Amino acid sequence: MTTSWEMAGILAWFWNERFWLPHNVTWADLKNTDEATFPQAEDLYLACPLAFCIFMIRLIFERFIARPCAMGLKIQANGPQKAQSNAILEKVFTAITKHPDEKRLEGLSKQLDWDVRTIQRWFRQRRNQEKPSTLARFCESMWKFTFYLYIFTYGVRFLKKTPWLWNTKECWYNYPYQPLTVDIHYYYVLELSFYLSLLFSQFTDIRRKDFLIMFLHHVAAISLITFSYVNNMARVGTLVMCLHDAADVLIEAAKMANYAKCQILCNLLFAMFAILFISSRLGVYPVWILNTTLFESWEIVGPYPSWWVFNLLLILLQLLHSFWSYLIVKTVCRAISKGKVSKDDRSDIESSSDEDDGPPPSQKHHSSATNGTNKNHGTNGYLTGGSYPDEH
Repeated sequence: MTTSWEMAGILAWFWNERFWLPHNVTWADLKNTDEATFPQAEDLYLACPLAFCIFMIRLIFERFIARPCAMGLKIQANGPQKAQSNAILEKVFTAITKHPDEKRLEGLSKQLDWDVRTIQRWFRQRRNQEKPSTLARFCESMWKFTFYLYIFTYGVRFLKKTPWLWNTKECWYNYPYQPLTVDIHYYYVLELSFYLSLLFSQFTDIRRKDFLIMFLHHVAAISLITFSYVNNMARVGTLVMCLHDAADVLIEAAKMANYAKCQILCNLLFAMFAILFISSRLGVYPVWILNTTLFESWEIVGPYPSWWVFNLLLILLQLLHSFWSYLIVKTVCRAISKGKVSKDDRSDIESSSDEDDGPPPSQKHHSSATNGTNKNHGTNGYLTGGSYPDEH
């Protein structure tokens, strides 16, 4: 068992001033006084209970605001077509595997006297049954849209009054002795709480194909927010947060338009999102943000260990931006070639022409099963249009 002495040693090692702070700066120098208030690590403890509150607010919002809006737009609560009841296949699905291999499919085919394609269709339909309905997707997107719109509006109203929005060198003058304002504290705690709620709700929300990528994104965002607050890089942190929130508003609005079957509006919003995302993440972010954190801060403050970690996290974020921009360009190219945005590569509903057929027959249909053409139809993707990041 770890003793109190060992725990104190671990904490002392973790909060080593030579890692977190510039040369010749100590934690004692950044203690709150009557004249100035500085960021304290314990300030962020508030984010944990607040994240739970945000999650509860989300449930209430989706139930009493988003759901009635969805109903008003005639978005149905029914999900994908249900698989025919079959005890043997259900037992395999729940107890053994949701993705049977060829050998198991052939065994089930002989046992049930069904052809392999029919059994494959049953497993696709059964997997899709566990996916949420379009109404649930709409409610989730409306919640995110509302939060992003609020926090982005708050960020813009706050930052337009600050000198570092117009001159990024102001982020480093007199660093780290820059006092913490109420606006910055509120902005940070609210953003951190929201990302914490997203991190944990990832396991209860709609399962994305890019689950691991988004998990990494949330962890990087939480780490960046925490790092920049603890070592008082809050000024540049506010710029990063506001820049990222801008495109999030449009992508959630595009999703809602898609679920409501407003295709023209969906395409317009997605086009606006694509332009804003690529220009801000591949243009403004490296030229404005990375330039000041890598070069201006080096010139004015100089590097130290946590400076390197902070910039590595920012560069990791840039790599994610590049990956998502590739997906967006891929979607746009597909849309241009087909005349419309046709399918989301991250669509949570597996599609096949087989799924449009009636219920599985009790006898084999070898000719129809082996000669059928598999045509993909984009159904219930986040946009009727291709792959794009689920922005946070």
